[in-house]
Amino acid sequence: MSTEKSPLVVLAAGGTGGHVYPAEALASEMLKRGYRLALITDRRGNAYGGVLGELETFRVRAGGVAGKGPFARIQSVFEIALGIWQARAILKRIQPQAVVGFGGYASVPTLVAACLGKYKTAIHEQNAVFGRANRALAPRVDRVITCFEDIEEISEAIRRKTVRCGMPVRAAVFAQRDTPYPDLDGQSPVNVLVLGGSQGARVLSDVVPAAMMALPEPLKARIRITQQCRPEDLERVRAAYKQAGMLAELSSFFNDVPLRMAKSHLVIGRCGASTVAETLVIGRPSILVPYPYAIDDHQMKNAHAVDDAGAGWLMPEKSFTAEALSRRLENLLSIPNTLKKAAACARSVGRPDAAERLAEIVEDLINGRGSNDNGPDNRRQAA
Repeated sequence: MSTEKSPLVVLAAGGTGGHVYPAEALASEMLKRGYRLALITDRRGNAYGGVLGELETFRVRAGGVAGKGPFARIQSVFEIALGIWQARAILKRIQPQAVVGFGGYASVPTLVAACLGKYKTAIHEQNAVFGRANRALAPRVDRVITCFEDIEEISEAIRRKTVRCGMPVRAAVFAQRDTPYPDLDGQSPVNVLVLGGSQGARVLSDVVPAAMMALPEPLKARIRITQQCRPEDLERVRAAYKQAGMLAELSSFFNDVPLRMAKSHLVIGRCGASTVAETLVIGRPSILVPYPYAIDDHQMKNAHAVDDAGAGWLMPEKSFTAEALSRRLENLLSIPNTLKKAAACARSVGRPDAAERLAEIVEDLINGRGSNDNGPDNRRQAA
């Protein structure tokens, strides 16, 4: 495809990894296919690295409304209106052939502007329940792209323009797809990876060390912990593992999570869309603790999908105690084949081709091809 004549696709993304990682995966795939790309984001876009950091980037004003007081909501509405005006000017100048949004309030001004300007539009929903931004945008865009088969509370009109492709993962994750599940028997070391999402999770810092300390000594001696903690929690968690006499590597950020995940026998963590997708694509069993205060409880829906597939175990935060986790770990590790089976289930439902599928859907949108794929692969649950 000639670069000079190739279509321009605008990506609208910002915020957490769940919104940014699929945008990065699509960008990589579209660049391979010869497309030109631009990114429209909010002020947080200054921090992007990788493929997104190399794109021509425009920034517009944006603001969230959910969970805010009256004055803050008025201010956010003003920010969104200003962002729409800015985005309309940008789109008019660069004339893209399609605009693809990835949820979160950072994408709203650009997608609203694209709908008003009659550009071809699509949104990608990473979770098993629509986020508020995508819920508002879904009736207006041309294509709705989802990760899961069952999306709650959508109308028949939206369902008719919905296509499922799964959750695109970063190239570093895909590279670990064929890493075999590590050998595990009744005597071997057990590698446990604990992830708390982009902001860390205090409950994991509170519960996991205490649960490990309660394990029988022979089992405790086999476990090797790698744990993400908030910076303010690092020292107390380190002291807890030292007291327990356990080997633990702690950090507030790991830049090689896919490699560490591939070496792990078990992942314990929150269940945002990117974490769930990465465990499934690499094929690792997980104990998932949904963030209970997420708007629309989307992490609980994500965790249920993993649990239902036999790829992991859901533990609601109210039940996620040191005693309960210790019992769960002791049971799982006493029968290693249980973890191996869950790993195989995870790998079987992961969608390593999601980025390619997403790129194909965007190409179909640009070229005016069909809006809904009802083939057998599309009916299967994906994440």
